[in-house]
Amino acid sequence: MAYRSAARAKKRAYTIEIDREQDGRWIAEIPQLPGVMAYGKTQSEAERRVKALALRVIADRIENKRAPNSASFQFDVA
Repeated sequence: MAYRSAARAKKRAYTIEIDREQDGRWIAEIPQLPGVMAYGKTQSEAERRVKALALRVIADRIENKRAPNSASFQFDVA
């Protein structure tokens, strides 16, 4: 039997800020998650990498009970 929670999931939105470095690399960061930033050869590669890193950080927080596990997440590119 599956357990269903009556509580609605709280949605958390994270903003991805993307910029181009002087050497041509792209950097993406999520200001709401300190230290979550990633480089890429292209803008989309940097975005994919920072999302993957953010999900790892969020999963670690949930696993270690530092974040609610009932939350859903959304990424918005600035």
